[in-house]
Amino acid sequence: MLLNHIHSREDLLRLSPQEDRQLCGEIREFLVRHVAKTGGHLASNLGVVELTVALHKVYDTAQDRLLFDVGHQSYVHKILTGRMDRFSTMRTYGGLAGFPKPGESEHDAFIAGHASESVSVALGMARARTLSGQNYHVAAVLGDGALTGGLAYEGLNDAGASGEPLVVVLNDNGMSITSNVGAISRHLKLLRLKPGYFGLKKVYRQLTRKLPGGETLYRCTHNLKAWLRRRLIGVTIFEEMGFTYLGPVDGHNVDRLTFLLKEARDMGGPVLLHVITKKGKGYIPAEVKPSKYHGVGRFDPLTGLSNGMSSMCFSETFGKALCEAAIEDKRICAITAAMEQGTGLSQFAASFKDRYFDVGIAEGHAVSMAAGLAKQGLLPVFAVYSTFLQRSFDMLQQDLGLLGLHVVLAVDRAGLVGEDGETHHGVFDVGYLRQVPGMEIYCPASQAELRRMLRLALWQSTGPVAVRYPRGGDGEYSQSQWIDQRIEGAQLTILTYGITINDVLAAVRRLSNDAIAADVIKLDRLLPLELDAVEASLAATGRILVVEEAAAAGSLGEAVAARLAQTGKMPRAMRLLNLQSGLVPHGATALLRHRVGLDADGIYQAAKELLAHEA
Repeated sequence: MLLNHIHSREDLLRLSPQEDRQLCGEIREFLVRHVAKTGGHLASNLGVVELTVALHKVYDTAQDRLLFDVGHQSYVHKILTGRMDRFSTMRTYGGLAGFPKPGESEHDAFIAGHASESVSVALGMARARTLSGQNYHVAAVLGDGALTGGLAYEGLNDAGASGEPLVVVLNDNGMSITSNVGAISRHLKLLRLKPGYFGLKKVYRQLTRKLPGGETLYRCTHNLKAWLRRRLIGVTIFEEMGFTYLGPVDGHNVDRLTFLLKEARDMGGPVLLHVITKKGKGYIPAEVKPSKYHGVGRFDPLTGLSNGMSSMCFSETFGKALCEAAIEDKRICAITAAMEQGTGLSQFAASFKDRYFDVGIAEGHAVSMAAGLAKQGLLPVFAVYSTFLQRSFDMLQQDLGLLGLHVVLAVDRAGLVGEDGETHHGVFDVGYLRQVPGMEIYCPASQAELRRMLRLALWQSTGPVAVRYPRGGDGEYSQSQWIDQRIEGAQLTILTYGITINDVLAAVRRLSNDAIAADVIKLDRLLPLELDAVEASLAATGRILVVEEAAAAGSLGEAVAARLAQTGKMPRAMRLLNLQSGLVPHGATALLRHRVGLDADGIYQAAKELLAHEA
């Protein structure tokens, strides 16, 4: 197997074109076999095999700076940079991360879990190289899906005018997770349909090479080539920004890619290389349904069928409940930022096409557009992952909060999300949403509560309102097991919200075995913050443990402590049990909760320590 003999860039450079093709086939087989066992991002990586091999033939990533946008397409890069033997640990606790991670390898230039920032980072690195007098190359691999994000254009605008030598490789597969939307997608499609100029250019170069002084002639006819290009495909948006545009080129031809990447690298200015790839390339199930295989759990590599049990999750319940509400109220619109399937909006998109808007990877725009809809009397619902919503904080403040507009934020993936790690854990939204003027925050602990709270958010609220809920559907508590009442003789008050109630109740059962009684208070709503029940309980217990799967800064615990201090009702003992900095590594969610002390064992120990310390 050729792949087993690739241990360095030098090994890669020795390969013939035929061996390159063999290597790419072996990499695809390796990816399918291993991702089938670990889960992860499959289709996007299958699509960039040849491109990544070519990049590593042209760039020395131990010194040159290679940036991925988004970083889920970096698996092949990891295989080629000495991490193949650890690939079975991908996305497991203590194992390889599913995204580039500088702490993991010198070959990873930057962390990249969110889209559209690579050109800005690349320009910063290029300018640092110039200012420090160093000698290295800079390249950014930018997915065309990331071009739906405004930050990409801020970077392109500045980079194009900078004159700095850097290469932007536009990996164009026509998709982000689902098919791309918007005007830039149509522009790229137009470029793909007009390859005539590039074929003519190739023939012209071959002819001039055969003539005496042909190289000089080729260089001197730049204006003619530019005129031909404008006639055949027009001026691209990238050229208008100051880039030299190359392409489009077949993204599955290593030899051609290597040649053009070298040309782009050596041009001495900002260059954009337009590469056409096929998402899911080489694995039929992923080619046919690339969206399904964008991010997958464990599956059978022979059939492509999932090995996991399918059950109703919070996202699906939300989507179904929103469709039911949309039948009742024709003002309701749904917005997604390129996450139709992930946020459960597929049924809404099919049933209410006129009231469904996919804005691409543009969360800030989504919030501002929702504000415009609301200002004119409609009822917009923006379904978005917690970690992506934080990209629109300014719009939440300025466009929703200041006018008190009624926009519903369906905040999916709240709390720890598991194997995607630091870039995707939804642990900061409590802190930043609490700062938005007039914001209400609901936090259901079950899918039944999600249905009820969504209806409250739609028809009982009048300003900005968020309903935050976790990934998946496991672990939701049963209402029949919950008795929300004071316990006579309780020694401790435990305050929590969301599905953390499950571990709290399990811990309380263990405490009762130690003859320790605890009052448990579950908040359905974090804002406005109502603490009457908490204060009543504290009057008897004098001790409180606030448990939440959120970062400490801006947490519920901080708000409770501040309110109690202001009212002169501080307990004699208090502990805030949370995620502290919020920087939690990747791994199975249950394991992460255990590691950070937010499972039943950790809550039990925290309660015992609080009681022992106070005594």
